[in-house]
Amino acid sequence: MEESIQAHAQRLHEHYIVLDAHFDLLMEVDLRRKLGYRKVIETDFLPDLRAGGVSALVCSLFIESEYLPEMGLKMALDQISALYSEIEESPDKLQLCTTYDAVLDAHAHNKLAILLSLEGVDPLTNDLGLLQIFYQLGVRFVGLTWSRRNFAADGSHFKAVDEGRQGGLTEFGVKLVEEAARLKMIIDVSHLNDAGLADVLERSRCPIIASHSNARALASSMRNLTDDQIRELAARGAVIGMNGFNAFVSDRYEDGDVAHLIDHLDYMVNLVGIDHVGVGLDICTFLTELPLKPAGHTRESFDVIPSHKHLPLFTEELIRRGYSDEAIGLILGGNFLKLYQQLL
Repeated sequence: MEESIQAHAQRLHEHYIVLDAHFDLLMEVDLRRKLGYRKVIETDFLPDLRAGGVSALVCSLFIESEYLPEMGLKMALDQISALYSEIEESPDKLQLCTTYDAVLDAHAHNKLAILLSLEGVDPLTNDLGLLQIFYQLGVRFVGLTWSRRNFAADGSHFKAVDEGRQGGLTEFGVKLVEEAARLKMIIDVSHLNDAGLADVLERSRCPIIASHSNARALASSMRNLTDDQIRELAARGAVIGMNGFNAFVSDRYEDGDVAHLIDHLDYMVNLVGIDHVGVGLDICTFLTELPLKPAGHTRESFDVIPSHKHLPLFTEELIRRGYSDEAIGLILGGNFLKLYQQLL
């Protein structure tokens, strides 16, 4: 009997390490723990992750603008502390990973591999020494900005805002990129504006990622990457994670679906090859339960893949479009893991 597309996708998710390169998990975990809940990841998130065959997550330390600047450092440390407590409560199911080998070890023991990323260096304010502290706590990825200005650089906004002239990396931003290279941390350019991205490409010799960005040729948001940027990143060995937020998938509300998300992947593969694409869904649907809604998200905002249990729909569409099993393995996590292997 011929294998169904659904069974084929499930088999691939069981065979490969499936990695989502960007997930705002810890802000929510910290909040729920402060409300008295325990084993939050195991109870509220792991079932969907298992259902979707997800093996590894890069979890961002994201701070809402309302807490900045005074509370930025505290909130970031609270999120890391919450993760440590979660691992203590679910040691057979969760593992903090700071190396490539640790990801493999977690997968071999059927644990969810969790890696840590700064989504914007706002918690550092302008204290370069704090970067090493975050490294010691397990952070291995440095997203220089979110969609706002900080001491390092200017972010790319979800849509046009009324502001003064934007710039590239500041003096602090240049030193930060140099320190991240010294520590062998991976720079993430998603959310950087065009001038800042150009500065990073000029000044950093290390591998770079864009953990959750699409193609600007298909969706005009400044959060997406131009063709020239995609080519330059690929030339540096970068991997770009496909972002499922509808405003980055299409300019048309009605075209926010998995098929149009895969169009971005097809576009990048045709532009620079299969080795530079991955998954960075940036799923935020669960955050709409928060009293404080994420900045930039409105009632018209949604994720085309609303939870990780729906990730096989992404893989099914890849199968329909004729991608080989090997190519799908690279997309689902292999490309990011190869880059991690070089540095972590």
